[in-house]
Amino acid sequence: MKVLIACGGTGGHINPGLAIADIIKGKYPEAEFLFAGTPNGMEATLVPKAGYRLETIKVAGFQRKISLENIGRNAKAVAYLVTSGKRAKEIIKGFSPDIAIGTGGYAAGPVIRKAAKMGIPTAIHEQNAYPGVTNRLLSKEVDYVMLTVKEALDFMDKSKFEHSVTGLPVRSSINMISKAEARKKLGFDDSFTILSFGGSLGAGCINDTMTEVVKWHTGKGLKINHIHGYGGMGKDTFPQAMKAAGIPLKSNRLRITEYINDMDVCLAAADLVICRSGASTLAELQAAGKASILIPSPIVAGNHQYHNAMVLGKAGAAVVTEQKDVTNEKMISEIERLYNSPDTVEIMSECAAKLHLRDTNERILAVVEKLLAKKNTK
Repeated sequence: MKVLIACGGTGGHINPGLAIADIIKGKYPEAEFLFAGTPNGMEATLVPKAGYRLETIKVAGFQRKISLENIGRNAKAVAYLVTSGKRAKEIIKGFSPDIAIGTGGYAAGPVIRKAAKMGIPTAIHEQNAYPGVTNRLLSKEVDYVMLTVKEALDFMDKSKFEHSVTGLPVRSSINMISKAEARKKLGFDDSFTILSFGGSLGAGCINDTMTEVVKWHTGKGLKINHIHGYGGMGKDTFPQAMKAAGIPLKSNRLRITEYINDMDVCLAAADLVICRSGASTLAELQAAGKASILIPSPIVAGNHQYHNAMVLGKAGAAVVTEQKDVTNEKMISEIERLYNSPDTVEIMSECAAKLHLRDTNERILAVVEKLLAKKNTK
């Protein structure tokens, strides 16, 4: 079996593509894979690092805001659009895939569209509750649409395609360690534990608020353990703020670091998680069964993080606070409420766990097998 996977741009599109490849490889170890992506996106690093071959195609999105810089960008996007169909056909003919799967990003558009036109069974996977523009367009042309959450259907014409909710694959290390073991590994006792982060780059809003949150609970001497990843954005400011307040970056109750490289352990240790609401992050919160305070990023396409967060919010698994509404006082008040109400945290955790689809791998494989069956009937 030969599988073509098209994705690109951000880790939110690339990692699901890599996870789907791993799932297929687990059942079909002899399968061959080819990824298609842009030469300058994260896929150029992540895909080869994962051991898969990558063919590149130049594609760019159109900028809606009018400026001299964006006029230049749009001219380049038009030039790429003219050549992308030919390049997509070259990639497909060179590999001769049995099936093709897109997981979002600009690169997926011309490749999956061309594969569909060439009669290759095709599918897409949509990670977010608000679908990206590429997947919204491709949904009208592919054989099958896989969804992380059913709410995405509200923004798509479901009469145009066959679909199923497969969920989003999460790393296998999630739930491999107990809360007690994780806390022991981190050097914490069994007190209420907060995990906060804003992604690898960090988030200024979360960093600013967590500065005051850490000052609050350490100043009051509350029995709270706190792990915070301030990311690249906070590497100069966050440690300085802690130093100015006389608070160490590491103690028997604190672990403050730029990057969290052992997220599986930190997630297992946590009672409450404070973070953005990217699709992969939320899938892991559900898999681990964790209560959360979600602060969606307001600068993402289609405000999709807000829609993602509201899936958990409506299910009782999370408190959703838009960034424009975040204040130090409000955040401290919310954390204090949950700190003083372990039963509420437990209920939120149970609600998160109920959202998790434990058979995501099997659901994705079922779609792959439908595509293969379609291939064999042609």
